[in-house]
Amino acid sequence: MLSKETQRAVEKGEMLPLMEEFYTIQGEGFHTGTAAYFIRIGGCDVGCHWCDVKESWNAALHPPTATDLIVDNAKKYADTVVVTGGEPLTWDMTLLTKKLKEKGLKVHIETSGAYPVTGHWDWFCLSPKKNKLPQADAYAIANELKVIIYNKHDFVFAEEQAAKVNKNAILFLQPEWSKKEEMTPLIVDYVMRNPKWRVSLQTHKYLNIP
Repeated sequence: MLSKETQRAVEKGEMLPLMEEFYTIQGEGFHTGTAAYFIRIGGCDVGCHWCDVKESWNAALHPPTATDLIVDNAKKYADTVVVTGGEPLTWDMTLLTKKLKEKGLKVHIETSGAYPVTGHWDWFCLSPKKNKLPQADAYAIANELKVIIYNKHDFVFAEEQAAKVNKNAILFLQPEWSKKEEMTPLIVDYVMRNPKWRVSLQTHKYLNIP
C-alpha cells in the first residue's frame, strides 16, 4: 500500500512505477537497428492475450521510482529514449518527457493509445489493440502505426486503424512472435499487394537481445 505522499507523487508524474530500464538495439518498427535506452513503465489494463511482458500489467509490483533518477540513468547511455510498458499513458508523462528533453534526449513512446496523450514526444509509435481502442489524439499525432498480426482478421483491423490515423503516419504490419511462421508469409504477400504498408519484425528476438 503506497503512502498518500507517494501516491500524490505518482499522480503528478514525479514518481513512476518503473519495471525495468536498459540500453539495447531497437528491434521493431521504423527505428529498427538503432541504439536506444528503454524505460519500461509498469501498469496496463489493455489485456492482450499474447502480450510477452504480462509481468508489467500489475503496477503494484513495480516500485514507484523518482522521475529524476530515471532521467539521470537514461542520460548516461544514449541520445534516444524509448518509453514503453505496460501502457505508459496510464500515467502522466508530462514531467518525464520534459526532463528528458531538458537533457537533450530524443524521446519516443510505444503505446496502445488507449489513454489520453500526455507528454511531448519526438516519435509516437501507436500500436492499437482491439479490446481497448486508441483515443482520437493518438491517431492524430502518430508518426508510426504498428499493427500486430495474430490471425487473418487482424489485416481487416489494420486497415480500419490505417483509415483513422493521420496521413503522415508510416504503416507497419508485425507478426505476433508465437505465430511468426504462419503469419510472416501472409504479411509479406499482403505488403506486396498493398505497398502503403511495411513489414516489421521483432529483430531483437532473432538477435537474442532485450
